[in-house]
Amino acid sequence: MKRNFIFLLVSILIISCKRDKVSMKSKSFLQNTADTYIVVLGVAQDGGFPHINNSKEFEAVKENKVHKALVTSLGVVDKNNNKKFIFEATPDMPEQLSILESDHLKNKNIIDGVFLTHAHIGHYTGLMYFGREAMGAKNIPVYAMPRMRSFLENNGPWSQLVSLQNITIHPIKTDVLLQITETIQVTPFLVPHRDEYSETVGYKIIGSNKKALFIPDINKWSFWKKDIVKEVKKVDYAFIDATFFKNGEIPRPMAEVPHPFIEETIKLFNKESKEVKSKIIFIHFNHSNPILQKVSKERIKLEKQGYRIANTGDIFSL
Repeated sequence: MKRNFIFLLVSILIISCKRDKVSMKSKSFLQNTADTYIVVLGVAQDGGFPHINNSKEFEAVKENKVHKALVTSLGVVDKNNNKKFIFEATPDMPEQLSILESDHLKNKNIIDGVFLTHAHIGHYTGLMYFGREAMGAKNIPVYAMPRMRSFLENNGPWSQLVSLQNITIHPIKTDVLLQITETIQVTPFLVPHRDEYSETVGYKIIGSNKKALFIPDINKWSFWKKDIVKEVKKVDYAFIDATFFKNGEIPRPMAEVPHPFIEETIKLFNKESKEVKSKIIFIHFNHSNPILQKVSKERIKLEKQGYRIANTGDIFSL
């Protein structure tokens, strides 16, 4: 009788321990799963990687020495409200929309909204795939600032997307908050850039728990009315322009394509803590930028200092 009691007691303890392990595992899994998040869909500058007129890069990709990089874009997913959005309509958008659907959220819409920053080729030309020659889409919501909207409505072939109602333009205004789901808000803000055809904006993306900045293109930080260090401190993630690592990186005058060099950006954050530095997620890399390659000494050094480098597929909870 005593032996039976001891056996029963041991059995109960074993079952209880197993249940606790399962419970702990489930709890851990739930803690590490975000239903509302940002996903990186591309990290390269407008020309992508490998880059046009660079056969060495194409050969290196073919030989699997380096990996292809899609043009910079972010996806924003809200599984609780069954919605997904994309920031930037890049030339790689068909592949990026496929990634969103297959790996993140499939609903009745190919996309619930497209947010544009400006009218340079890596940021809006993907809209062409919604047109008659490709998808023949109906009323895809496209969020655009006033000059960006005017550019699309008054210049072919983009105007045809509007007249055929392949896209529906939703006007947005600088510093005016937009509620895109029950738990996600978006606010555009002006930044200085080469505004030949439209103004340029960055976005603040606000979830229930976290906030993010998205500034893929800007001129030198000193031209902006705001202080980038202060702005980074206000958020949890800052996806910022890292087009070039340093001056002299490309064989033409770099004043023609002004961007804050990474070397300049890290000088501004030199005295800040690792906690602040870790909020920065460098993105929008020109094909010449060494940190595009994971094994480069420049990238390794930046990561040791606490900075982060965007990788396609990275997820950041909101």
